[in-house]
Amino acid sequence: MARNNLATMTKTPPSLDLPEIPHTRLTGLLDFLQAAEQLKDTLRSGTTTGGRPESTAEHSWRLALMVLLFEPELKEVDLLKLLKLTLVHDLGEAISGDVPAPLQTPGDDRQERERRDFLTLCEPLPGDVAGELTSLWDEYAAARTVEARLAKAFDKLETMLQHVLMPRQAPSFYEFNLGYGRDRTDCSALTRQLRDEVDELTRTMMTGAGREIA
Repeated sequence: MARNNLATMTKTPPSLDLPEIPHTRLTGLLDFLQAAEQLKDTLRSGTTTGGRPESTAEHSWRLALMVLLFEPELKEVDLLKLLKLTLVHDLGEAISGDVPAPLQTPGDDRQERERRDFLTLCEPLPGDVAGELTSLWDEYAAARTVEARLAKAFDKLETMLQHVLMPRQAPSFYEFNLGYGRDRTDCSALTRQLRDEVDELTRTMMTGAGREIA
């Protein structure tokens, strides 16, 4: 048995038939990727456990990881599309930056501004790739498909999970979180269940914060 396993491990892997692509397409893809790196320096209002400001790139990464962890529970969902939505949804912030939820107001032009910045970011891309990413961004913003609604829900849940990992905040911070994004997280039984768990963690932090202040 061990000999057979060794033979399998040392077997020459199949060749990959991946031909070269036009140089202009290659440079367009790389130019976009380099520009998107700015998301690593785009800071959110939240912090890591150690108190360092969290970047939007870190949020998007953990959001995608969260979706991947729940793959067995998402059998009726296009998981690849859902993952794409989580990775694309905040790319416009690479240019415009993040606006904390408490500072967002109706009619603040935030979504339109982010879309303009997203399109600017996509300018180096080949037309087919830019078109697909823009379609994904618009789908997320509209929040009408199953995948977009779930992406919105997981986005809120990841944010709140990060908030309970931060160094202790004032009670009002946690009180805001208890009402934050509930219209998004109520989209399914699973996300409501997750919300209940997150809210319990938030209440625990709020109680501790109140004691510290007292």
